[in-house]
Amino acid sequence: MHISKVTLQPQQYPTREYYPFSLKIFQDTLSLDFAHPITFFVGENGSGKSTLLKAICQNCGIHIWEDNEHSRFLHNPYEAELCRYLNVEWVDGPVPGSFFSSQIFHDFARYLDEWARVDPGMLQYFGGNSLLTQSHGESFISFFTSRYTRKGLYFMDEPETALSPQSQLKLLKVLKDMSKGGHAQFIITSHSPILLAYPDAVLYDFNCSPIVPVAYRDTQYYRIYRDFINNQEKYLQDL
Repeated sequence: MHISKVTLQPQQYPTREYYPFSLKIFQDTLSLDFAHPITFFVGENGSGKSTLLKAICQNCGIHIWEDNEHSRFLHNPYEAELCRYLNVEWVDGPVPGSFFSSQIFHDFARYLDEWARVDPGMLQYFGGNSLLTQSHGESFISFFTSRYTRKGLYFMDEPETALSPQSQLKLLKVLKDMSKGGHAQFIITSHSPILLAYPDAVLYDFNCSPIVPVAYRDTQYYRIYRDFINNQEKYLQDL
């Protein structure tokens, strides 16, 4: 592991009226332990899992490449401030890393194509082909297998987006290979019951306050998929 613990500091929050500080889980949760190379954040949309993922990433000094040029009708001055109220405990000092989301990947793939016009050799780091000419699943796996060969701390926000079940199995293999021997540590948000089945992964449930570990078969995702597969007719009749 590269980080072993994240401590939240709710007593220092600048407000409790605005997101994300208004979320009860960030008021009740004091710390999260990271004792395994693979940790998943699970929970409904809006539960705060992606927000905490980004906050930890930023606190670790890892840049999140986002397009912030578009303005919103209502501006929340506290939206990106959670990272200021965290304490990250490193095991052997800071390591490099990266943040992945499907939107960031799309922007990166587009810029990579532009850079490759000047230096075509850059594509050799990603399987030798333009990421834009491959299917979403193929380009994602090409990116994962090239990027995660380096020792580091890696954050992934719902990587199953645009991945078929077969490609998700390939991603599981990447996670297994790259986390061996403390080489890479991953913190991932996901809705995928395939990815969440990774052996010995720690799953933190954001549907509870405070945030607590949850067994794979007790996750809402597993139960819903299991019940649907076993009782398709009932679910479809209730539509």
